[in-house]
Amino acid sequence: MGSIITGLLLVLTFVLFIVYAMRGGNLTVGFFVMAIAWTVIGLVPLNIAIKEIFTDPVLKYGGTALYIILGSWFGRVLVDTGIAGSISRKTQAVGGKAPVLATILIAIITALIFSSAYGVGSAIAVGVILFPIMFSIGVPKNVAVSVFTLSIGAAMYINPVLFNQFKVFFNGVEWGDRYLRFGFVAMAVQMLVVIVMILFYARKIRNGKPIIVAPSEGEEVKEVSPFTYILPVVPVALSVFFKWDAIPALLLATLLAFLMTGNMKSYKGFVKMMNDTAKTAIGDIAGLLIMLLVLTMFQSAAVHTMGQFTGVFKSIIPNNQFLLVLIMMVIAPLSYFRGPLMLYGAGAATAAIFTATGLFPPYYLYGLLVVPTMMAVSADITQSWNLWSVEYAKLDTKTFLLTGLPWAWIATIVNLLAAYTLLA
Repeated sequence: MGSIITGLLLVLTFVLFIVYAMRGGNLTVGFFVMAIAWTVIGLVPLNIAIKEIFTDPVLKYGGTALYIILGSWFGRVLVDTGIAGSISRKTQAVGGKAPVLATILIAIITALIFSSAYGVGSAIAVGVILFPIMFSIGVPKNVAVSVFTLSIGAAMYINPVLFNQFKVFFNGVEWGDRYLRFGFVAMAVQMLVVIVMILFYARKIRNGKPIIVAPSEGEEVKEVSPFTYILPVVPVALSVFFKWDAIPALLLATLLAFLMTGNMKSYKGFVKMMNDTAKTAIGDIAGLLIMLLVLTMFQSAAVHTMGQFTGVFKSIIPNNQFLLVLIMMVIAPLSYFRGPLMLYGAGAATAAIFTATGLFPPYYLYGLLVVPTMMAVSADITQSWNLWSVEYAKLDTKTFLLTGLPWAWIATIVNLLAAYTLLA
C-alpha cells in the first residue's frame, strides 16, 4: 500500500513539474522544490539526504562548472577581440552578389564558432554581428533566426562544454573517440539540414528586401589577421587530434586569441581585457550555473527514489532498443517547452527513470535522450539564446516555431538513427 501511495505522489509531482516547466516557471526553483519533494516522498533518511543529495552531487559538479565558465569566456573573447566580427564581415563581402551562398557561409561560421564557444552571452555577442549581415542581404527574419539557432544546435553536438553538462545524466559516458564518432556525424547531419533549408528558401532570400540595421553608437570596428580565423575550432581540434581535455584546450585558444589580436602588447592592457571579458562571460552564465547545481540535487533525489520502482519501470518500458528509437522519433517534440524529453526540464526525471532500470547501456541512453534535447536547444523558444534571437529580430513566436520545428525534427530523426548505429 505504501509503495502505491509513493508511486502516485511521484507521478503527481512529476506531472505538476512538467506543467510548471512548460509554462515557463523558473527551473532553479522547480528543480529545488522537486529535489526536496522527492526526497521526502522517497523517505530518504535525513543524514543520507544531506550528504548524498544536497552535498556530494554539487561538489562533484565543480569540474563541469569550470568547462561552462571557460567556454563562455572563450566565446566572449572571440567577440571582444574582433575575431568573430572580422570573420562575419568577410562573409558579408559576398552577400550582395550571392546572398544564398553568403547565408550558407554564415551558417557554417556560426557552427564553427560554437563548436567551442558556449553560453547565451556568446550567442548574443555573435548574433548582433550576424543578424544585421543576414538582414542586409535580404534573408527573411524567420529564415535568419532559424539558420542561426539551428547552426548553434548543430555545433552543440561536438561542443565539449555542453557534452560535459549532459554526461552527468549518464554514468560511464566519456568524451573520446566513441562519442566523437557520433558527435561529428550528428553535427554534419544537422548542418546538411540547415543548408537544405536555406536552399528551400533560396527564392525568398534572393527576392528579400534588405534591411539595414544601424550600428550601435560608438561601436568599434576591429580588423584582425586572417590567421585568427582558425581559432574557433582550435579547442575541438586539440581534443580530437591530441586528446587534450577541453580545459587546457579552451585556455590555450583563449590566450592565442589575446596574443594574435595584439591584446598582449602591454601588461596593463592585457590584464584589463582579460578581466573585462572574464567578468562579462561569468555574468552571462551565472544563472545557468546555479540552475545546474540544483539540477544535480534533483537528479540524485530521483535516483534514490526511483530505485524503489525499478521492477515496475522494467515491466512498462520496452526493452527493444530499436523500437524505443522509433518511438522517440515520433514523440521528439515533447522536448519543447522544457517537456519530459528535455534534459534541462522535466526530462531530467525521465533520464533518472531510464537510468534506474539498468536495462540500457549508457551510450545508448545518451543518444536516445540527448538528441531530442538538442532539438529543443536548436529550435525551442524556451532556450535562452533562441528567445533572444526571436526578440532581437522582432519575430513572433509562432512563426519561429513553425519555421524551425520541421527542419529540427528531420535532423532529429536522422540523428536518432545515427545514435542507434554508432552508440548502441
